[in-house]
This record gives sequence, structure tokens and C-alpha cells, in this order.
Amino acid sequence: MVHESHAGQVTFMRNQLGRRVRVLLVFGISLVAFAQQQPAGPTATAKPDVNAANNPLTPMITINFQDQAAPLLYGSDDGSNSFLFRGLIPHDLGGASQLFRFTLPITTVAENNGGTTTGVGDLNVFDLFPFVVRKLKMEVAIGPQFTFPTATETATGTGKWQAGLATILIAPRKWGIAGALITWQHSFAGNDTRPVQNNLAFQPLVIYNLPKAWYLRSTATWNFDLARGNFAIPLGFGAGKVWILENGVTLNLFAEPQVSLAHSGVGQPQFQIFAGLNLQFPIHRKQP
Repeated sequence: MVHESHAGQVTFMRNQLGRRVRVLLVFGISLVAFAQQQPAGPTATAKPDVNAANNPLTPMITINFQDQAAPLLYGSDDGSNSFLFRGLIPHDLGGASQLFRFTLPITTVAENNGGTTTGVGDLNVFDLFPFVVRKLKMEVAIGPQFTFPTATETATGTGKWQAGLATILIAPRKWGIAGALITWQHSFAGNDTRPVQNNLAFQPLVIYNLPKAWYLRSTATWNFDLARGNFAIPLGFGAGKVWILENGVTLNLFAEPQVSLAHSGVGQPQFQIFAGLNLQFPIHRKQP
């Protein structure tokens, strides 16, 4: 029985990782082909700016295709996987500079019958108001966040409308970036039969720049379920590479294995791999 369980777990891990890698490659090739067809801008001859490519507050239109694969979970023989379609849109609605970010997951989780189910998850958005704390040489952004119950399967969402706050702290330095993304949200409406949601997430961000636009990274997110007392505190260590295309579009590819240092609750990840392909599109404003 143990052998069969382990074999099923390994098969799940291989299938999910292989599938997501293929998806990332297809998206990467498609996006690079699309980006190369765009008209060249004033940054066409610039060298890759690794800090800007990894700074979540960089005011550029951004498209992210990221994957969080967790083949090993505490208290479970199964794994899970979330493919994240994420984007950032700078705007000036109301005359104030803002950054609108959205995340729509496509999640694969185990079912009670021993199979798996895949579906769209809950849509999360937040709108940040950035400013600079010059004395600390730090960029800060804060704003409201909302989560909408858009899941197509019961197992891939919470069934709850949620609201809260998001804050990003970034300290760019010559060697790289240090900072954090902090979010909190609480459910206020939705399916009465589903559990109340009260979640805090803390994501430390450390980027260390290397020669030739390579970099090391540690960005694992610490998740705290305040309603039930469950939590997971992972530590990540990975690497990435930044390219800039002739038209100024920035391409950022990375992979980061993550291991949990502490946890509470069944279903928390023991080991996971966070990988992604991020593209930043420069905004070319017409001269008056």
C-alpha cells in the first residue's frame, strides 16, 4: 500500500511538472515571438536592468506566467499545482499614479476518490498607490485588495468574496533588491456552507545580482490561515536570467525550489517549485 501510494505521488509529480513546463515553454515562445514584432522604442539598445525586471513596483505593463508545483504535502499522499496568470497595469485613474495587479490561478488538486480535478481558481486583484521614502531609500505601495469567487470547481476556490489590504516594501540597491509583499484579506460574503476566510501572506523578496544579467533569488511566500491556525513557512533559493529584446521588452525567466521550515495543518507543502516567465512591456507615451 505504501509503495502504491508513493508511486502514485511520483507519477503525479512527474505529470504535473512536465505539463506545466510544456505550458511555460509554449507561452514563452509565443510571447517572445509577439514581443519581437512590436515596434522598437527608446530602450532598444539598453542593457538588461535586473533590479527593474524583479521589482514588483516597476511601472511597466507586465505579463507573468508562473507555476507553483507542490508534489509533496504534509499529511497527504497527493500533490497540488497552481498555474498563475498574473499581470500588472500602471494607470493614473483619478489623477494619482497607481499599479493594478491581478492573479488568476488554474489549480490542480486531489479528489477524495483518488483522482485529481483541475479548474480556474478565485481571481485576486489589488490596486496600489506607490510612493518613495527617500530617507530610507525605499519604495512603498499600499492599497486595497479583493478576491472574487470565480472558481469553476469547489476544490479550486473558497466560495467566498474577500477584501483586505496589500502592501509592498522595496529597497533597490546596487547589489540587488530587498523587500516584502504583505497581504491580508477576510471573507465578507459568499457561500454560507463554506468556511470563513481570514488569511495573511508575507513574501520576503531577496534578489542578488550576478554578472551577465543572471541573479539569485529567494521569494517563498509564508501563508497564515488565521481562522484555523494553520500556516506554512517555506524558504526558497533559486536563480533567474533577464534579457532585453531589441524593442525594449524585458524577458525574465526563473526557477526557485522551496522547502518548508515550519508548518501547521494537513495539506501544507513540504517541497515546492516556483517557476515563471515574466515579460515587461515599456510604455511609450506620445510627445506633446
